[in-house]
Amino acid sequence: MKYLHTMIRVSDPEETIRFFNLLGLRELRRMDNEKGRFTLIFLAAPGDEDAQVELTHNWDEQGYGGGRNFGHLAYRVDNIYETCRRLMDAGVTINRPPRDGHMAFVRTPDAISIELLQAGAALAPAEPWASMPSSGEW
Repeated sequence: MKYLHTMIRVSDPEETIRFFNLLGLRELRRMDNEKGRFTLIFLAAPGDEDAQVELTHNWDEQGYGGGRNFGHLAYRVDNIYETCRRLMDAGVTINRPPRDGHMAFVRTPDAISIELLQAGAALAPAEPWASMPSSGEW
């Protein structure tokens, strides 16, 4: 067997793509299905195209219930503090800051949790992250 992708439903594809672009993922391909009234958009991190995220946008949806029933996606990052700072500066919600220099959770525009894990050993605790409270469920 081979892992192909994880699918998440999204309300605003362009806003969600902007979020994943901030994380470092890029769009690989897009398919519009007029008859089924949906769009599929596949994204992946450069150099890791086998691990894809499929964004499914149902054109007539009226909103999804929360996103917490999904669980989360997880990505390893080179510097968790720099990644979280870049995301926060762009308006992304940091649900669980990287207080321990190892793990953080952020939220997509549709409230789906994304776990960020520091590559290698945890970084030393640093401000403002070390004293920042969590802003909600993760």
